[in-house]
Amino acid sequence: MLTSIFLTQLAGLILLQGIELPHGFRPPAVPLVVHDPYTSVWSFSDTLTEQWCCHWTGKQRTMSGLLILDGKFFRFIGPAELGVKSMKQVACNVYPTRTIYEYEEGGVKLSLKFTTPMVTDDFRWLSTPCTFVEFELASVDGKEHNATVYFDIGTDWCVNVEKQVVQWEKLKSSEGLTLLKAGTVEQPILEKAGDNIRIDWGYVYLVCRTDRTNQAVITERRAAIDSFTQTGTLPDRDDVGFPRAVEDRPIALAVSIPIIVPAQGKESSYIVIAYDDIYSIEFMHEKLKPWYWKEYGENFASLLDTVYKEYPSVRQKCEEWDTFLLKETSQKFGAEYSALVGLTYRHVFGSGKIVVGKDNTPWFFHKECFSNGCIGTVDVTYPASPFFALFTPSLLRGMLEPVYLYAKMPEWIFEFAPHDVGTYPKANGQVYGRDKNGFKLESQMPVEECGNMIIVTALYSEIVGKIDYAREHWELIEQWANYLKKHGIDPEHQLCTDDFAGHLAHNTNLSLKAIVALGAFAKMCKQRHLTNAGEWESLAKNMAKDWIERAKDGNHFRLTFDKPDTWSMKYNLVWDKILGLNLFPPEVAKMEVEYYKTRQNKYGLPLDIRKDYTKTDWLVWCATLTNNVDDFHALFQPFYSFMNETPDRIPLTDWYDTKTGKCVGFRARPVIGGVYIPFLYHRELWQSIASKEDTNS
Repeated sequence: MLTSIFLTQLAGLILLQGIELPHGFRPPAVPLVVHDPYTSVWSFSDTLTEQWCCHWTGKQRTMSGLLILDGKFFRFIGPAELGVKSMKQVACNVYPTRTIYEYEEGGVKLSLKFTTPMVTDDFRWLSTPCTFVEFELASVDGKEHNATVYFDIGTDWCVNVEKQVVQWEKLKSSEGLTLLKAGTVEQPILEKAGDNIRIDWGYVYLVCRTDRTNQAVITERRAAIDSFTQTGTLPDRDDVGFPRAVEDRPIALAVSIPIIVPAQGKESSYIVIAYDDIYSIEFMHEKLKPWYWKEYGENFASLLDTVYKEYPSVRQKCEEWDTFLLKETSQKFGAEYSALVGLTYRHVFGSGKIVVGKDNTPWFFHKECFSNGCIGTVDVTYPASPFFALFTPSLLRGMLEPVYLYAKMPEWIFEFAPHDVGTYPKANGQVYGRDKNGFKLESQMPVEECGNMIIVTALYSEIVGKIDYAREHWELIEQWANYLKKHGIDPEHQLCTDDFAGHLAHNTNLSLKAIVALGAFAKMCKQRHLTNAGEWESLAKNMAKDWIERAKDGNHFRLTFDKPDTWSMKYNLVWDKILGLNLFPPEVAKMEVEYYKTRQNKYGLPLDIRKDYTKTDWLVWCATLTNNVDDFHALFQPFYSFMNETPDRIPLTDWYDTKTGKCVGFRARPVIGGVYIPFLYHRELWQSIASKEDTNS
């Protein structure tokens, strides 16, 4: 049920800096400090004062915020156990690069701004593992006020489990900044691989400027808060009782900042939260550096100096980017959809890591969060591809390249494409469908992954306007096209990306993927001016015609060719229009969408006839099939209701029950990038956004 916390006093739409968001939108969880699968901290509640913040996995990540206002104490971050009265929160707005909470007490408004500079025209910022936290205070009663802000984060940010032992230190940068730093004693760099784990190597930083008034200390949180609430200042000495376990008298990296609130106007200050992971990914047993290393090398303090100094300019850049993106979104697709874009932008970039690839280009390794922990999964790249094609085509290439390289290695013995390249963060070879005896053929996804690799490569070629990249891997692409030619017309008993639903023979949607992939291959053949392009195009068109005849079931199309009175989402059809393949007549999509409208539950369209659960990405893809705004809203609105009303307060899931609104599985996964597919039908917007990417990346 919606709470008043997320309601403002405005009716209809919230309008902030020209951005329209729907009135009363309640995110399932709110992104705060989201950089990658390891530094990923969210609020799982309506207010920041209900409970501790959490890592996307649900593990506690402590953060506290207190305010002395004219001698009175308030709490704006952290639970009641801190022992200070909570401040009245009046709004929470989530934009692509920013989350802004607003509070009002004692004649003052506090705007708490979390800004992560994920702007796509500058890879230096996009890859920088930093979030700014700004405290902006304004008088609402026309009087001057005295305020002091307290803020801290815990050493639990740098461990997998709280029994791990940490150490800490206070440093000064060359620009005079105070750097509060913490990390494990052990530093097991890239030693662990798996799903429900958190980083326990590298170092977390809290960065501020200290002077005769601003203070910074590393000490027990209880001691810091007691000192602040009793004297208005922090302890004058750091705790030197290290190393010790996080769970043993929790340590906080804490700052206090006095601010005079003018009678008119506003005053603010900010700090930076950063994480240096030193090495990010292992690819074929070689450790890869994070992308920001190209500019700053080993000198992370230099990065922090630059980041801190440039906040005013990057803040403006983020505001302009958020305004541009959400205004375009709202105008074309509606305010409700713009709320989804605001919520998921950092989610998608934060689902993986940008590293320096072996070819010195940016590679992006994503993680199958709460799925199986795989890295570089092909059928995750596929649904995520609209997001990366739109905003960062070079990262789309950087998701494909490790897979192509792995598929050329002797270890990969199959004629079809791989499923993954390992378990995050170790990309040392496919783990799905593999045991001590090797790969199990029945656990592979042959048609699925061949189709995915061909379609995404064609999308990349379309976006950049060149076929050069496909040419580099043409032998494999052609091999996979031949596999689809043989097996795609009526796939045998095998898995597809919806593997949680089990094996399925004669899968019409899987066949659909093979057909559009062959159409995409034919188009790439044309772009290469190959003489056999016409043959491939004719093959795809004939397969499409055959598909319509065999899959049709009255007023819709079947789940499998051999089972009448069944149905399923035909989300793979989207590429026929987006890539301009023209394999299927428009009536196919129109008939399917009309049928979908009759099969919806309270929170959306199920994946198929067998269960009530759905997939978020595929639901939005189906909503775009006719490229009709009324059809889009008819299928999207129940999903929007789900976001507002789901009882599961977690980063957005892509697998939930359409009757209860409960999460079935998965959360924080990169596949949420699929919800950006409506943009790809609008070439002018597609091109204007893609052109903002830094071509020197």
